[in-house]
Amino acid sequence: MTLMNQNRTNQQASSLIGKILSVKGRNQSNKEIEVGFGSSEGQYDLPLQPLLSRGESTKAVTANLSFRVFVATWNVGGKSPDSKLNLDDILQVHEESDIYVLGFQEIVPLNAGNVLVIEDNEPAVKWLALINQSLNKANCVPLRGSKFIASPGGSLVFPKTSLRKASKALRTENKGRLKSCNCPTDLERKNSKEFCFRCPQSQTNENDISSEDDEDTSSNFAVGTMPTPGATSMKYSLVASKQMVGIFLTVWMRKELIQHVSHMRISCVGRGILGCLGNKGCISVSMLFHKTSFCFLCSHLASGEKEGDELRRNSDVIEILRNTQFPRICKTLNSRVPEKILDHDRVIWLGDLNYRIALSYSDTGKLLKEKAWDSLYNSDQLKIEREAGRVFKGWKEGKIYFAPTYKYSLNSDIYAGETVETKSKRRTPAWCDRILWHGSGIYQLSYERKESRFSDHRPVCSTFWVSVEAMEDGSKKR
Repeated sequence: MTLMNQNRTNQQASSLIGKILSVKGRNQSNKEIEVGFGSSEGQYDLPLQPLLSRGESTKAVTANLSFRVFVATWNVGGKSPDSKLNLDDILQVHEESDIYVLGFQEIVPLNAGNVLVIEDNEPAVKWLALINQSLNKANCVPLRGSKFIASPGGSLVFPKTSLRKASKALRTENKGRLKSCNCPTDLERKNSKEFCFRCPQSQTNENDISSEDDEDTSSNFAVGTMPTPGATSMKYSLVASKQMVGIFLTVWMRKELIQHVSHMRISCVGRGILGCLGNKGCISVSMLFHKTSFCFLCSHLASGEKEGDELRRNSDVIEILRNTQFPRICKTLNSRVPEKILDHDRVIWLGDLNYRIALSYSDTGKLLKEKAWDSLYNSDQLKIEREAGRVFKGWKEGKIYFAPTYKYSLNSDIYAGETVETKSKRRTPAWCDRILWHGSGIYQLSYERKESRFSDHRPVCSTFWVSVEAMEDGSKKR
């Protein structure tokens, strides 16, 4: 009898472990993924199986799930997109990701009107429409009170609507406000070590749903209803979108994953004119995904290629890290929801960081013709400043194997200054556009540039596998 009980116990344990280890990130099922990047900095072999971890409590069994995260940064030079611009290649839609983080700089001209008076939101709406068209294809949905973003034939129609209404129409959550804390008040008493990670939608409080006027404030953005026929067929939903003058950050996610997102917050830090206006600076989005905290930052740092300008950029980074403060919205006492950037488990920083190559124009040109990326990279200001410990200490960046992304003559593959007509606009080519990360559990799969001629910058993209801790309690849906 004892032997039978022991066998039954062993079978149950094997079944549980098999169930947990069978949970894989998207794109891992039915095939093996080989990721070998040699000794490239910050790039690792991806663990193909989620890991099983045990906490002190036997009731809290957790598993590490893997998700594919796509990140892109693009300085679009103050140009508003037209309906013919196709983002499929830039967003790599042929290799679908679970989360898309897209950051733009100079979506509007950085003139006094946009900086000092009122920012123009119309280009941001157009970018959202283009992103939606690429991610959701035939399932593009109409914006409330306007024509369809995309017609059945695929031609894009930019609607005349506000950024708030456009964002609201592209979200699929019905009642839950991701910016609100819906943690049950008795959670602290039940399990003092599991504070405020995931807020079950079933416990959403109607009082937490802000008014539409509330959505226009700088720190508030909410998930609203979208009573449109396309909502149920959307593959990706908008999670967050925020504009600060020319900086625009938007986060999208597979619709079925939204239920695992909570405690969405935003913070903006201006570092432009007078050291505080938004023509330069950073937008940061914080959220909890399952039990793991994420922070995504999009920044545009100080420009200039004179000697010493790199120190101004260093100062921008230091001040952004110091001054970014996410509002405390968790109702639970002694909450573990992070309020500062580096308190998050996973952090990804993207943007036009504006660091230049510390060589003359002619010396840089010679190395460019030889495609001597290593020699060029050794003179990269960001690499030099990081290695000296003056900025981004503890952060990682993938090895760069692509040509400098700035500055190009418009509608060409020629760097500005290579012809007589563009000599007045000459800039030493540089890797201004970068993507870095901080924290463990982030594995970079790719780091590359795309070849759009839309602006004087080339877009830069990176794809990551990210490990996320989740409760194996049978309630999560994948």
